[in-house]
Amino acid sequence: MAVHQLSKSEWQSYCNRVSKGLEGKRAQIEVAALTLGDQIATKWVPIFGITYDPKDDILEVAVEGLDHLIRKPRSVTVDEGPTGLTSVEVVDGEGQKQIVKLTEPLMLPPPAR
Repeated sequence: MAVHQLSKSEWQSYCNRVSKGLEGKRAQIEVAALTLGDQIATKWVPIFGITYDPKDDILEVAVEGLDHLIRKPRSVTVDEGPTGLTSVEVVDGEGQKQIVKLTEPLMLPPPAR
């Protein structure tokens, strides 16, 4: 797996590029901070995309039932494996870590008749 931190100039184009490959994946969003502890915002729901708006300085993670907004991100670190993006860690303007983990749904055989 390749973990690397993106420069701010890459955020928008990277998000646009990887969002196209997220169809069918599921995401879990975790928020970690000294003041909050470690909290799960959402567990393994379909993900629609990740976008960065440089004008408003907001990174958005759109999942089923939630538009998770990260204001004034300081850093974006991505982890890519053989099947593509596996996680994104964003440190926001308040120093909180927002961790988006991605997975493919498990393909099960049809039920026995």
